[in-house]
Amino acid sequence: MPSAEHTILRELLAHPEKWVSGTALAAKLGVSRVAVWQHMEKLRAAGFTFEAQRSHGYRIAARPATLFGPLIELEQRVRPRGFSLIVLESVDSTNDEAARQLAAGRATPFAVLARRQTKGRGRFGRTWHSDSPANLYASFAFHPRVEPERMQTFTLWMGVNVCALLEKFTGLAPGIKWPNDILFDGRKAGGMLTEARIDADRIRDLVFGLGLNVNSPAGGWPADLAKRAVSLAEITGAPLDLNRLAAALVGRVLLAFQTFADGEHLKTFADLWHRHDVLRGKTISLLEGGRRHAGTVQGLDDEGALLLRDSHGKVHRFRAGEVTLEKAAS
Repeated sequence: MPSAEHTILRELLAHPEKWVSGTALAAKLGVSRVAVWQHMEKLRAAGFTFEAQRSHGYRIAARPATLFGPLIELEQRVRPRGFSLIVLESVDSTNDEAARQLAAGRATPFAVLARRQTKGRGRFGRTWHSDSPANLYASFAFHPRVEPERMQTFTLWMGVNVCALLEKFTGLAPGIKWPNDILFDGRKAGGMLTEARIDADRIRDLVFGLGLNVNSPAGGWPADLAKRAVSLAEITGAPLDLNRLAAALVGRVLLAFQTFADGEHLKTFADLWHRHDVLRGKTISLLEGGRRHAGTVQGLDDEGALLLRDSHGKVHRFRAGEVTLEKAAS
């Protein structure tokens, strides 16, 4: 059963430009007008601002700047049967919390979002700077029922879907750097980390993690990230509605996962990758297992491996590695 705050929000969001009377809210909830006021005080404490007018009622004047679970749920347009959402104030890592929830038997699909991470991480165990509630830290858990060999393209597919969502939501032009970085003009705004438990012939469970710099202000980065990191708000010049973005992102990830699980992603993956790929035609160096390879990126093959043409014209295929863009000669 939805909470009283959830019901009040639903009524106010359904009539954003109109007044909703306290009497109507009290009747809807089966409580007194004083109880309605008390519930609205809880919403104020969560970051909402309300306009109130005698004999007219209430309407929302401002929404929370940080994540608020009931609002995300009300904004969601995609909600598969059995889906659940967890929103935490702080956690070591949303990926780790998703793994703990899976181990405890929580039904999938579900998502874990947090306002802060104390031990956020990316590929190779690197630290992901994630102590700001202005940003988005999320992990999604699934029981995919797909063969392990199909997973090579999973993070790539989810990445281009995140890029497509950001393009639609912000009007910006995000790019993806193989295999898991989301960039804007060479600066990193997001990163993805997929972790799975794999049996011999199937994926037992899967966690897809995403860190996205949304509303961090310019100058708010640690010194070692100042020239490499960027937030969406820095690019747009104004803060984004974090809860609306979170709801849209949850919906896009859930749809993208189902498309992947059904094998339907192959129809659009190549086009989406080509649209957002920042490496094709660029000269790079790739570190793989302690060996460095240099060449020009030719795109991806059907299994998501990076194709690199060396100085002798030979094309090499890499399933993993660390990519560095080479600076153009001046």
